[in-house]
Amino acid sequence: MKQYALLRILLACFFLYVAWPEIGQQTGQAAGYFWAGWLAFFLLVAGANLATLLQMTKPPVMEQRKEERLAPGKN
Repeated sequence: MKQYALLRILLACFFLYVAWPEIGQQTGQAAGYFWAGWLAFFLLVAGANLATLLQMTKPPVMEQRKEERLAPGKN
């Protein structure tokens, strides 16, 4: 289901758009660690969904077609 992966990428990009002005206003080392972790998590989410969108990986089990999940002999 490519539309779900695309929607998740768009949602992650929207969150980045909302958070971007706050990243530059950080004060302190703890805030820097928080935003570094937040950006790393964003890259993981966007990268995983981009890989699904480009069919580099199989989509999650819940998004696979019923026939593909129930096909005999495929483990």
